[in-house]
Amino acid sequence: MKYFAGVGALFGALVVAGTTYAAEPLVTAEWLQDNLESDDVRVFEVSVDTGVYERGHIPGALHLDWHTELVDPTRRDIATRESFEQKLRESGVSTNTHVVLYGDNNNWFAAWGAWVFEVYGIEVSLLDGGRKLWEAQGLPLDTNVKQYAASEITLPERNDDLRARFAEVVEIAEGRQASSLIDIRSGDEYAGKIFAPEGVKELAVRAGHIPTAVNVPWGSIVQEDGRFKSPDEIKAIYAEKGIDGSKPIVTYCRIGERSSHTWFALSRILGYDVKNYDGSWTEYGNAVGVPVVNVAGTVWTGK
Repeated sequence: MKYFAGVGALFGALVVAGTTYAAEPLVTAEWLQDNLESDDVRVFEVSVDTGVYERGHIPGALHLDWHTELVDPTRRDIATRESFEQKLRESGVSTNTHVVLYGDNNNWFAAWGAWVFEVYGIEVSLLDGGRKLWEAQGLPLDTNVKQYAASEITLPERNDDLRARFAEVVEIAEGRQASSLIDIRSGDEYAGKIFAPEGVKELAVRAGHIPTAVNVPWGSIVQEDGRFKSPDEIKAIYAEKGIDGSKPIVTYCRIGERSSHTWFALSRILGYDVKNYDGSWTEYGNAVGVPVVNVAGTVWTGK
């Protein structure tokens, strides 16, 4: 179920076939204020800077640590169904719970959390504008961690249709599969001028981008206040790059999180058929024997 009814509207959580849950893509800060005390609403913060939660969060919100609770600790993968299910049970999430996620940095990692939720059958809402807008409006923050009665929710198996794998991406790059690739990194990363943003540790030994990919930096679809631009504006931005939803889309970045923000916009807001390639450039750019476009010609020197 993919639709957009405007950020001022919300029809609530729906139960589909007993295991799949759906909600409006976005909720406003006003709506969330009015529904914070609802037993049917559960709010999670997923921020890049995990420490901001402890310094103050939306009242009643629980913390999802992307370092440990959205990933598998022993392999490069998202959280297992069992561990994620246990986290949701401890958080009191049940089949009639409307989950709302928010975070810092224009909901960058909150969108990745939304992707993980949907892989396990739950469509969540994002707080439009995230933590940035909430704080800018002077809305309340709390340092208390609320306790909820445990649930008995059972999650379905992963929906692999939302996830692109390395072999599939190579087929697209080599022209053997007709899907659109969107590189959401900065222009300098895309052109191969730099390997990664300054200060990050996850690197690839080659610079550049995957052949056939178009570059639409993820921040281009966000307003100054952190909210998404309108659906018509988002649609126009991608249409200029030849992305109109007429064929399947794969988004990627460096480690798969920024690309989730674009996945959310295209999939949940516009209703396009989109997969997120969470292996992204650190997998593809380190792979042997695959084609790369490196306009700048930057060469890895090991430093």
